[in-house]
Amino acid sequence: MNITVKKMKRFLMLKLPSAYLCGVRLREISNTKSVVTVRYKWINQNPFRSMYFAVQSMAAELTTGAMVIKKITKTGRKVSMLVITHKGSFTKKAVGLITFTCNDGNLIDEALKRTIETGEGQTVIMKSVGVNEQGEQVSVYEFEWSLKLKSKK
Repeated sequence: MNITVKKMKRFLMLKLPSAYLCGVRLREISNTKSVVTVRYKWINQNPFRSMYFAVQSMAAELTTGAMVIKKITKTGRKVSMLVITHKGSFTKKAVGLITFTCNDGNLIDEALKRTIETGEGQTVIMKSVGVNEQGEQVSVYEFEWSLKLKSKK
């Protein structure tokens, strides 16, 4: 199965309804890049008149996780994926349309190759940068993904 923007929209509705309801949307996905947008609105606000950090986290995580899912699917193997750490920093209030971009898809390939060849779990750290409509950075996230080959039981 090929992972597309349309299929990920359905995935969000069914498996991550809070992200979907908050307006998190995958806009672009390739082997190396993923783009997610989310617009500041009532349902995703904080008391400081900007976007709640958890909504930004969901959008940033999707930029990395969507590519991990896409790459795992292409292997045809059963590989588990799990965020084991994440870090976020905030530089500006997130208002308006925020666009998160991850360009680290190439990092997944080597980790998947090693876990399939050796059977040992691997980790990969991927970065997602959020910018506002003026192109100003509002937040940066790093997600450490664990990839492990599932047993054939």
